[in-house]
Amino acid sequence: MAPAWLHALAIAFALLGVACALGIAVDVLRHPQRMGVMNVVWPVTALFGTVLALWAYGRWGRLSTQEAIERQGPPRTPGPVATGTGTAHCGSACTLADILGEWLAVGAPGILAWVGLGTVFEQMIFARWVLDFILAFLLGIAFQYFAIVPMRKLAFLPGVWAAVKADTLSLAAWQVGMYGFMAVVHFGLYARVLGARLAVNSFEFWFFMQIGMLCGFATAYPVNAWLIRKGWKERM
Repeated sequence: MAPAWLHALAIAFALLGVACALGIAVDVLRHPQRMGVMNVVWPVTALFGTVLALWAYGRWGRLSTQEAIERQGPPRTPGPVATGTGTAHCGSACTLADILGEWLAVGAPGILAWVGLGTVFEQMIFARWVLDFILAFLLGIAFQYFAIVPMRKLAFLPGVWAAVKADTLSLAAWQVGMYGFMAVVHFGLYARVLGARLAVNSFEFWFFMQIGMLCGFATAYPVNAWLIRKGWKERM
């Protein structure tokens, strides 16, 4: 069983993430972003980025609203910031996919048999990761499509292919960091140290997922920098 202090900390960070996300969501409703998909990206990023995401939105995200661009022109975003925004764009799709996938596995566990539980995998966590990855890939392609197509004015199939090129490596790099951290927590901290199971329907699980997402951000950042330099991903 997790210690009481960890449970309290997990609750605090879950509430902090939701509060930051709601704060940004209210603001983007009032001041929509020039790129429509960023109206989703910024609040979702705040679920795990909490005050860091809130600060980044206030410092840089507000410069990319429709009204700000009409008033001042496109922002001159520094390269590292543009890379971070592109990384968050990928990570927001992963975040939504993980929320959907993990709760889908709880509510309809039979779906895990479709992704290898009982045939390829003996442990449920690996099947859940496969499900999360599939959902993240589909959402990530959709997010990239709606970012790239309006900028490049592409037709449907070229737009899908451009989205695949922009998101696949970024998504894989993100999941390496996130899954790697969650594996340490699941198999190391919980199974060996605490002798407990990290349940999806616990605040502790989502607290560690918040940290895992930050690890995913770190591993995906250099990949996004390369994708932007190569021209496969739009500068945001």
